Amino acid sequence: MGVSFDEFNLNRQILNAIADAGYTEATPIQEKAIPPIINGQDVMGIAQTGTGKTAAYVLPILRKLNYAQGNTARALILAPTRELAMQIEENIKSFAVNTDLRTVILYGGLGPKTQIESLNKGTDIIVASPGRFLDLYIAGHINTKTLQILVLDEADKMMDMGFMPQINRILEVVPRKRQNMLFSATMSDKVQELAGNFLKFPTVIEVTPQATPAQTVNQVLYHVPNIRTKINVLKKLLDRDEEITKLMVFCKTRAAAEDVYKFLLRKYDDKRVKVLHANKGQNTRINAINAFKNDEIKILVATDVASRGIDVSDVSHVINFDVPIVYEDYVHRIGRTGRALQSGEAVTFCNPAEEYYMGKIQKLIRQTVTLLPIPDEVFVEETPYEEKQSQAREIDMQMRKEDPDFKGAFHEKKERKERVAKLSHKQELSKKHGKPKTTRGKALRKR
Repeated sequence: MGVSFDEFNLNRQILNAIADAGYTEATPIQEKAIPPIINGQDVMGIAQTGTGKTAAYVLPILRKLNYAQGNTARALILAPTRELAMQIEENIKSFAVNTDLRTVILYGGLGPKTQIESLNKGTDIIVASPGRFLDLYIAGHINTKTLQILVLDEADKMMDMGFMPQINRILEVVPRKRQNMLFSATMSDKVQELAGNFLKFPTVIEVTPQATPAQTVNQVLYHVPNIRTKINVLKKLLDRDEEITKLMVFCKTRAAAEDVYKFLLRKYDDKRVKVLHANKGQNTRINAINAFKNDEIKILVATDVASRGIDVSDVSHVINFDVPIVYEDYVHRIGRTGRALQSGEAVTFCNPAEEYYMGKIQKLIRQTVTLLPIPDEVFVEETPYEEKQSQAREIDMQMRKEDPDFKGAFHEKKERKERVAKLSHKQELSKKHGKPKTTRGKALRKR
């Protein structure tokens, strides 16, 4: 049995909101994080998506702020993507429903006018992406003097997305005396360095071993030679229609996501499938996420921009159409399923050039993913020449990464070409070099 929320020093308004939201017991990270945060300690939480970490810091922050006060924010929560920022704001709204606490959300991708108007009305909590927060601070729309609490959520993703300069700049402009929290799914060297600069004698909470997928997710792997065969395997898996209640398909690039989406449109219509990537406009992305959350669509095709910050509790299947190159993203992708103690299935398609990354992922998660044969009835296509060349180049690059002295097939060809070119160049020079002598000889003879 888990710990009841009544055991924490939370006020009645918050406890009623928790009960209304249907929560009865705290998750392990909430149980470990809420008491030290309420006590004012700095906290570092290592927790994967789907463990309830947002509520782990939102609930004690609401308890500490208690009621609306003044016009400038007392808490700042920084998130790497607008999707995650929106999810955090949603959490705050549902738990603060019985209080008068005010929240403003700031992110890029749309004009700042409405966000500036919201700030001018007064706020207690700001949820923001680092870039937009800094832009509005520099433009004079944010006063940081009253900030008492600073949270960095999904710090590992912020590092990956290159937000370190903005975070360092924000740390320069917020009050030195404040409470800090840092949450991350993985503990990379960069995150450790940031934690060292940012946190003071933190309470460290690790609810699962680093980068371990939820135990409720059944993971399987198919070795598939090329993109066309991946589509054929996907087609076969979709025949198990009745088992798949909600599916997310992850692709490495926007182009791949569009291709998979177009294929799925032939099988389903656009009322059952949507695509989500960075090229899509802000409203389109929000509408796609909401349609998926509300069961209006069954399938969401997405790039890794959407692998975090989408809080959908009943995704039955995740398909990795491509193996992610950032190994931690595998954990975030498959963390979309098997949430809230429900079981889920994660299927990965892996071509010869992706086997290297899959090996690294299995080392990271300390698990061997079950390898299944391609079903007999799936037609295995011949790999087109261009794709074969691209895979061979990628494999060469991987081998060189492991062994700098490795000379791959492409390297040998290149060397051979260079040798031929050098030889030709020498022959040209010797021809040119020979001509002036002859001319000079003729000239002397004429004299």
